Amino acid sequence: MSITTAPFPTLPVADLERASKFYEHTLGFVPAMEQMSGGRFYEAGGGRILLYETDAVGTAENTAAAWLVDDIESEVIRLTDAGVRFETFNTPGLEWDGLIASMGDVRSAWFKDTEGNTLSIGEMLDH
Repeated sequence: MSITTAPFPTLPVADLERASKFYEHTLGFVPAMEQMSGGRFYEAGGGRILLYETDAVGTAENTAAAWLVDDIESEVIRLTDAGVRFETFNTPGLEWDGLIASMGDVRSAWFKDTEGNTLSIGEMLDH
C-alpha cells in the first residue's frame, strides 16, 4: 500500500448543503474539493475533513472528529455566540469547569454538528 495523504475524518451528513454552511460559516473551515460522488472536503488546521451524504447519519455515539485550539475558552465563547450548543456528560476521569472538561494534560469541549456528529475542540495544557 502506498499512502499519499494523512488520515482524515469522514463524517456522514443527511444534508450536504446544510452541513456545509455549518462547517464553513460557523466553524470557519475552507472548502477544498468536491468529490464526484457528491462528498465535499474541507481544510482545517493543516488537515482535511470529508463530508458525505448517507442515510447512516447521526448513528455513532463517539467523538467523530477533534481539533486542537490555542485558547479553548475563546473558542467556546465564539462558537456559542455562533449558535453552537456544547454538551456535558458523566464520564469517569473528566473534571468539568462549566462547558470545558479536563483530563490529564488536555482540556476539551464537545458539541454536535447540524447532522448529529459529535465533535470536540481541545487545548493542551502547558507543563
